[in-house]
Amino acid sequence: MKNKPKTKKTYKFIDLFAGIGGFHLAFDDAGAECVFVSEWDEPARKTYKANFEKKSPKVFKENKFVGDITKVNPKDIPDFDIICGGFPCQPFSQSGFKKGFKDDRGNLFFHIADIIKEKQPKAFFLENVRHLLNHDDGKTFATIKKTIEKDLGYSFFHKIVKASDFGVPQHRPRLFMVGFKDKNINFEFPEPIKLEKTMDDIFKGKCEKKIGYTLRVGGRGSRIDDRHNWDSYMVNGKVKRLMPTEGKRMMGFPENYIFPVTDAQAMKQLGNAVAVPAITAYAKQIIKTLKKYDKGK
Repeated sequence: MKNKPKTKKTYKFIDLFAGIGGFHLAFDDAGAECVFVSEWDEPARKTYKANFEKKSPKVFKENKFVGDITKVNPKDIPDFDIICGGFPCQPFSQSGFKKGFKDDRGNLFFHIADIIKEKQPKAFFLENVRHLLNHDDGKTFATIKKTIEKDLGYSFFHKIVKASDFGVPQHRPRLFMVGFKDKNINFEFPEPIKLEKTMDDIFKGKCEKKIGYTLRVGGRGSRIDDRHNWDSYMVNGKVKRLMPTEGKRMMGFPENYIFPVTDAQAMKQLGNAVAVPAITAYAKQIIKTLKKYDKGK
């Protein structure tokens, strides 16, 4: 039987603050081509390269897999249609210091704005912790919204989205921000789907919790009765600790996704990652919206 011909990729995207490639998986699934990646963390870069070098060889061959985005001139980034990424959330998170734009990492949003201004993509898709919405009495979010709408002239849609609304058993509420260069485009948020996967499916056994704790970056190994516990569960009557195999299932990463790093590093990377099915639902909706608009032009 002949192999099915590959579908031609119609839209190009760039993956900023890429982590271990949740956005890359999502937009690849939606039929878009990755042309540029930025991630500064060396262990995350190692994991990213191990999983995407074969999928997007040009990015690596043409040195478009860069580290620090602040050292890149936006003019040097290849042309693209969609800019996406989860810019650093620690400055805005509940568990962090909530410094916001006073933290150098918080200012990385403005590098995104500079790239949008220079490259004028058709759309953007950004993700962050839900606390960004109310950080500094809403002033931080208001600045982001104003920068995108007034300074850059793009539309701006936002919503708090739970991973559990798109098929994986952890709540993981995150702020999704989507917008288009053409302000006439009306973006319809994807409809949540029924949760059919539980923690039984994650552990391949009988788990006392149906929906798991949100994966985090730190604080692993607390006792199961500790209020800070997030990685220990009762499975088949015994305490079982979440490991990378279960972690990637909870985040919606494919079974064949590999971690060429320690288990501790892999869990940290998963705690920093995006829930792939939720991102994929939005990626497909963005592509569908752009196709509908471009066809009607």
